Amino acid sequence: MIRVVFFGTPAIALKSLEYLYNSNKIEVAGVVTQPDKPAGRGHKMSMSVIKQFALEHNLPVFQPKSIRKEPEIQDELKKLKPDFFVTFAFGQILSQEVLDIPKFETINLHASLLPKYRGANPIQRAIINGDKETGICTMVTELGLDCGDVCLKEVIKISDDMNCEELFNTISELSPVLIEKTLLGLADGSIKPVPQCEDGVCMANKLTKEETAIEWSKSARDIHNLVRGIYKSPSAHFIYQGKLIKVLQTKVVEGCGNPGEFVGVTHDGIKVGCGKDCILLMKIKPEGKGEMNARDWYNGLKNR
Repeated sequence: MIRVVFFGTPAIALKSLEYLYNSNKIEVAGVVTQPDKPAGRGHKMSMSVIKQFALEHNLPVFQPKSIRKEPEIQDELKKLKPDFFVTFAFGQILSQEVLDIPKFETINLHASLLPKYRGANPIQRAIINGDKETGICTMVTELGLDCGDVCLKEVIKISDDMNCEELFNTISELSPVLIEKTLLGLADGSIKPVPQCEDGVCMANKLTKEETAIEWSKSARDIHNLVRGIYKSPSAHFIYQGKLIKVLQTKVVEGCGNPGEFVGVTHDGIKVGCGKDCILLMKIKPEGKGEMNARDWYNGLKNR
């Protein structure tokens, strides 16, 4: 039985924790997740889904503000005598003191085909950049940013209309088996981690506010990729009559018009001119309102 401590915070990591917990080859000895945070309109303290699962299954839970600076938590983790640490979207950088705790290694599940898209936003960047495929890989964690030796990879196709939420779900579904295979293979010596090729390094930096604003001078394809790449989180947007309009669903269509000009209205949405081709706005969320069909929003403007 391989003994692990699982490090994770957001929902994308939950299925992996569940899978490892239910595995007859893995024992989850404890869970490390980010501290509770205020959420919602009432700003009530909210725990991560990882913590909730751990509490429901009587697993020890640790919530360091910065695990590198909390030796008392490090000491508690040492007492668990883990063979491996498993990290998946944990949200903190580990120090060498932490990495040295498990008997073997710390294994990270990264949501790209390393060395492409090292960093914080690999899922969104792959879609924004119009990639046709991405993937997941398990790697041995080192002090540098996502630079450790790779254990296993799995390719994931990205369709022209797949948004980041759909890709998140696909990665969440595929990750558990890859993690278990990695742990078993490292433990029995059948997997030999391979160093990354530095020639293909590409960073996936955090998104800036400026990047979420639609630039109509760009091609319709680039705008469509932005919309699906940051679908609902935080959403591409434009300003119309002083109001912020979030764009949730689009389609690239033929046609021409001045960038940002409403060219026409169809049954499916509003046709808008771009630097190249046109884009059809299909679903939007106007400031202060719920999600709606773009056509209904446009018709409401005309009837004022």
